[in-house]
Amino acid sequence: MENKNTVIALMLMLAVWFGFSFFMTPTPSVNNVALETSTIHEVEVDQPASLEFTPSVPVESVIPMSPESIGFREIVVENDLFKAVFSSRGASLISFVTKEFRQKSAFDAPLVTLVDNTPNLVSSGMEDFGFSEDLLFYVDASTDQLELAGDEQGRIRFFHQRADGLRIEKIYSFYGNRYPFQLEFIFSNNSSQVVKGRHCLGLVTPWSKEHKPDSFTFVGPVTLVGEDIQKDDPEDLITESRHYSDGLKWSAFESKYFIQAVIPLSASIDKVHVDHVSGNVRNILESKVAEVPVGQSYRQEFLLYFGPRDIHILKDVNYDLVKAIDFGFFTPISKPLLYVLKFFHSFLGNYGFAIILLTVIIKLLFWPLTHKSYASMKDMQKLQPEMQKIRAKFKNDRERQNRELMELYKKHRVNPLGGCLPMLVQIPVFFALYKVLMDAIELRQAPFLLWISDLSLKDPYYVTPLIMGATMFIQQKLTPSTMDPTQARIFMLMPVIFTFLFLNFPSGLVLYWLVNNLLTILQQYIIHKKPAA
Repeated sequence: MENKNTVIALMLMLAVWFGFSFFMTPTPSVNNVALETSTIHEVEVDQPASLEFTPSVPVESVIPMSPESIGFREIVVENDLFKAVFSSRGASLISFVTKEFRQKSAFDAPLVTLVDNTPNLVSSGMEDFGFSEDLLFYVDASTDQLELAGDEQGRIRFFHQRADGLRIEKIYSFYGNRYPFQLEFIFSNNSSQVVKGRHCLGLVTPWSKEHKPDSFTFVGPVTLVGEDIQKDDPEDLITESRHYSDGLKWSAFESKYFIQAVIPLSASIDKVHVDHVSGNVRNILESKVAEVPVGQSYRQEFLLYFGPRDIHILKDVNYDLVKAIDFGFFTPISKPLLYVLKFFHSFLGNYGFAIILLTVIIKLLFWPLTHKSYASMKDMQKLQPEMQKIRAKFKNDRERQNRELMELYKKHRVNPLGGCLPMLVQIPVFFALYKVLMDAIELRQAPFLLWISDLSLKDPYYVTPLIMGATMFIQQKLTPSTMDPTQARIFMLMPVIFTFLFLNFPSGLVLYWLVNNLLTILQQYIIHKKPAA
């Protein structure tokens, strides 16, 4: 029984090591990009009914729609949070730069760019709505610059009047202090007959294997269908595309810290195709067939979000976009831990201190369990002489040996598994916190003290992992043991293994483990000082 207990204890310790391979599934982040606190309120929009028609007066095209007469233009939209550039060719987004985030912690480092001089939010039409992605639009604006701040609102309107009377409009609406912005398609039938067709809106993201910075972070297209997040590996999409229809809520491309999402605001979207073509990952939302009578218009609205994967901002945007923050198997534990961590930071002003406070609280919550665990180990240690006698006496009768050991445990009211099972409860918390500290944008470029300038990266001088290893060694020496010398030597390797394992872990996670070790040493000291009953 003791050997069984020892094996279980060893497996529990190794679980922390091997568990990363099982629970942190290797998947495809774009730029390692920190969050300055900002408040974003939900965009108020009226959600139109499916395939809504609104009367419109037939409009004569007073502007020639030939490419030569329209002219190519780029419109710059800048608010408190981002700077975006839209092209009249396709009325598409060609650049999007955040103003709150830099690629590195240096004050003069380049800003994070989510769209870098490549067409995004491309659109096309089919059947009677037919138009190509590079169609040249006229811009209804006297200048090429739209600047907004605070509560200001503004919009840019692109339109194209076809010779057959169909008028195609793409209208972007922006807010001075918000990441979300809107896109409205309007197809106005100014012809002499009914028109019928479909249109597509594509989120296009260049892709290469260099976009995978590590094996623990997913980077690629995600789609919310019903209540389920569907993630598609960009490399898998090269050979097989994906299609989603029923229950579609939004489709996006996410990196480690940022997301670009398209949210249809009506039920007129039929499906989304996710594929990988010519070096681009594409989320293509296709509308249902719309029939537009003469003199009427068909409208389709989208809410667009290009910005940080911040749990509070995404929650305020609504439309279940917060589900994009997915910590996998441990999400039910990870999300509450993240909320608590952000709450502590709100009054401590330092995520390092917030991690320390969170560690102390977690330790207090598990104090009764760990106290019982170490007390059980101590009781088992006291019984070691009698256990050895039983083993020696019945060494040739394993069944009798186990019965005698069980009688001994029962007599002294000792649970041989009491030292292991309470530890098992803490392992999910460790993995959940690991996911938070590894993926939460709040920790990105968040400084602690002295040389630790980014809690999401490893300690550059490996000081904290080495101290953590030393505290683990001390903790192990204080832990009551009933092992034989060979088993004890094996266990003494664990601090060394963990030290090497933690060398490249985020310094925030190492800080958590280090503080937890110090509190455990304190708890063990208290147990050892307690007089025997």
